[in-house]
Amino acid sequence: MGNGEGSIPDEEWERFLREAEAGTKGAPEEPSARARMVARRLREEAGPAEPWRSHQPARRGGGKAWYAVGLLAAVALLVVALVPGRVAGWFGGGGAGEESTPLAVESQRPDQAPPTEAVAQLPTLSQPFRGSPATRWGDGTAGIGMPEARATGWMSKAQVAQALEKSRDFLAASSLDPAVLRGERPRKAIALINPHQKDVKDYLATAFRAPNRENDPLLLFSRFDTSKVRLVGDVVKVRGRITYREGDRGAVEVTTDVTYVYPIAPATPGVDEVARTIVRREVVMSWDDPAKVVVDPGTFSLVSYMVDTGNSECGTFPGYFTPRFSTDLATSAPDNGPEVDPYDRSTPLEELVREGCGTVSRS
Repeated sequence: MGNGEGSIPDEEWERFLREAEAGTKGAPEEPSARARMVARRLREEAGPAEPWRSHQPARRGGGKAWYAVGLLAAVALLVVALVPGRVAGWFGGGGAGEESTPLAVESQRPDQAPPTEAVAQLPTLSQPFRGSPATRWGDGTAGIGMPEARATGWMSKAQVAQALEKSRDFLAASSLDPAVLRGERPRKAIALINPHQKDVKDYLATAFRAPNRENDPLLLFSRFDTSKVRLVGDVVKVRGRITYREGDRGAVEVTTDVTYVYPIAPATPGVDEVARTIVRREVVMSWDDPAKVVVDPGTFSLVSYMVDTGNSECGTFPGYFTPRFSTDLATSAPDNGPEVDPYDRSTPLEELVREGCGTVSRS
């Protein structure tokens, strides 16, 4: 481990491990059963997904695309030790030909959805974000608003700053890493999660082997099946923010609420239609005093996580986003159900995911 303020001296680490094994008074403890009960309650309140509801987007040759919203999962609380360090972002640069004034990063929840263009403009291979509010969003982690660090709970100002950077690193490793987007295992992201969380350990063990509703890798990670779709360009547009507060037992609890816009095209050679899959995730991470809980150095514990997805098939769990294009005419269905704007960040995510599958008003 490093020698910065956020690191744990080897002697201290060995001490509290010995105390934990011996049952010494004041030794690190696992989270309470109450945290696990809350996790179950949140999962139950999410309810089963509703049947597919279709959406009529801007047309290419009269076709339809399909969109879905709504998945929710929450996990029990375990706590973490902080190790300084940072994973560099993978994405930079804008899409070709897209010139517009970028928005300032988001510092608080907006009070309304971004405006809709008067004339719909379809995306292209050279301008994959055309016609979307995402044209003005940041590229990769540059689109994530970061709060000013201050001493909180058991952490100094410098330690909080490191925790915020590591939290952002997880977002990059789980939702922006090109290899992960192509369907590879998100090893760097998983390495940041405390392996002593039984619920999370079970989730990760199942999610990539036999994904299902509760153990869906898409709840935390963005992945596409490259045998069916290809990513367009090397830019993912991002908008969101990171906040934090003092949690239980002096923990620093970090909440990330971020929307990612992925431009994709069919993998079929010669087909150049471009669509977008829009993913909004909220991940709550806990950075706790390692003298009070059992953790692995350099990892955080997941408190909860939820995701709302536009243009990915709902009700099936293949472990990859499954976007639809206007050429998917055979699977079209009658329109019904209320519409949701996937670019609208003014609504708390929890309210959206409880609605189950639905329609979106634009892509």
